[in-house]
Amino acid sequence: MQRRVRTRTIAVVSALGLMGVLGGCGVGGGSSDVTLKLVAADYGDSAANSSKKYWDDLVQRYESEHPDVNIDVSVYSWTDVDREVKEMVDAGNPPDMAQIGAYADYAAEEKLYKVGDLLSIPVQADFLSQLATAGEVNSVQYGMPFASSTRLLFYNKKLFREAGLTPPQTWDELAAAAEALQDLGVKYPYALPLGPEEAQAETMQWLLSGDGGYSDITSTYSIDSVQNVQTFTWLKDELVGKGLTGPVAPGKLDRAEAFAAFAAGDVGMLNGHPSLMEIAGKKGVEYGMVPTPGVDGESPTTLGVADWMMAFNHNGHRDQVGDFLDFVYSEENVLDFSRDYNLLPVTNSASRAMAASAEDKDLKPFLDQLPTSELYPVGNTSWATVNAAIKKEIGKAVAPNGSPEGVLGGLQATATRAENAE
Repeated sequence: MQRRVRTRTIAVVSALGLMGVLGGCGVGGGSSDVTLKLVAADYGDSAANSSKKYWDDLVQRYESEHPDVNIDVSVYSWTDVDREVKEMVDAGNPPDMAQIGAYADYAAEEKLYKVGDLLSIPVQADFLSQLATAGEVNSVQYGMPFASSTRLLFYNKKLFREAGLTPPQTWDELAAAAEALQDLGVKYPYALPLGPEEAQAETMQWLLSGDGGYSDITSTYSIDSVQNVQTFTWLKDELVGKGLTGPVAPGKLDRAEAFAAFAAGDVGMLNGHPSLMEIAGKKGVEYGMVPTPGVDGESPTTLGVADWMMAFNHNGHRDQVGDFLDFVYSEENVLDFSRDYNLLPVTNSASRAMAASAEDKDLKPFLDQLPTSELYPVGNTSWATVNAAIKKEIGKAVAPNGSPEGVLGGLQATATRAENAE
């Protein structure tokens, strides 16, 4: 079992000028007029910034240099894309490529190409190491990271000034700041979204800050570890129980609602990813960002999330798919996508370029967190079951009559059953 992440990017040819020799063989292969089907997720929030525009431009540039290869791209919302791909696979008609949220189930069913059989050596080697590892099943990479993000603590600078506060570095400082914000009349001193939309993210962020996580050093689920129980006991007693998390019960508060409340000026602090910068900025909220507070100081690890590209082996066309993906993961294309959607590159080359660019200074704090980030265990086929259980149950751990030990123990039992069922 391994830890994984969520995001997207593009790779580059090595500085030595190696020409993308495919892990399989040359692109020609004697075929002509090949059509490759790609299903992709939409990272935009309207037709004006739909991912369709990004793919249309990229495909046009690729096809102009490869007249015998056509790329047919279908873009779906995140609500629909995973289901659409599953229905295609179940019907025996999978796309050649899919850019979605998880790959492990398809890899376990031997439906995917190995990344080493697709990409040129320089491109495969350019993936950030922890993301490449997150794309592995049984030490073989099947998932190609496509986009990524990390988390920081956002705080409302205006409210902090009015309360005479400085950004917290420890849990105790965070609780003290929340009390001061409560005294100021702030609606959500600390917003704790443990609702079903993305509870697994907020949960993992807190577990990591308490020196825990979803799994231990051997990649075995450890959801009910001593550290994790202590973390949720602290949350229940010191934040939720003292009314410092706002009028909506954490188990009923979704991330999108928490972000909207922050943009409305009603939240003092919350964990956020890069998209919150734009959401808050559009509403004129003056915000600051700092690393996640931990028990005794800045948390040594933050949550990393990645989305995935994968290639199905049903239709063949390995060489054409590999050549197209080499192009997708060029430094230029990875940077363009990351900048368009406030995401982090998944390659070393694009990450270095972003770190050195004044254009990307707003993303640099998140980029700095990526090398030490911890990913969801998405390389394990049991993760889908565990993820769904966390979203459904974790809010009960901090409810007035809730038991952190009982809820985390139940989740551990679910994880164990899911593992044994594989």
